[in-house]
Amino acid sequence: MQISDVIADMLTRIRNANSAKHETVDIPASGMKKAIADILVEEGYVKGYQVIEDGKQGVIRITLKYNGKQRVIQGIRRVSKPGLRIYSNCENMPKVMNGLGIAIVSTSKGIMTDKKARTENVGGEVLAFVW
Repeated sequence: MQISDVIADMLTRIRNANSAKHETVDIPASGMKKAIADILVEEGYVKGYQVIEDGKQGVIRITLKYNGKQRVIQGIRRVSKPGLRIYSNCENMPKVMNGLGIAIVSTSKGIMTDKKARTENVGGEVLAFVW
């Protein structure tokens, strides 16, 4: 099955597994998805991830994180879609929940959080919000 928006598929899989309180979730691998998983680990939204080689594309297995019975990821939403791209410069970079969440941004210097994009003075495509 061909999926047109692979990032939205990744975020939906994480959201669904998080709602069902699964321990891990498997996602087809790609470079951009690994970069997004890196950011989720750095910011403390997930415990970790590992890339499992299956002879084809590979699989990213993300281990979700919980505080007791409370979910760490309260919400995760795709912002820029294939039909409507959302771009932002560093001055107008969106703040998620007044700085309590993060925005994942694809810039010319790679995929990074909104805070890092502001410090490096770069703008780009706003991929997702996580809070």
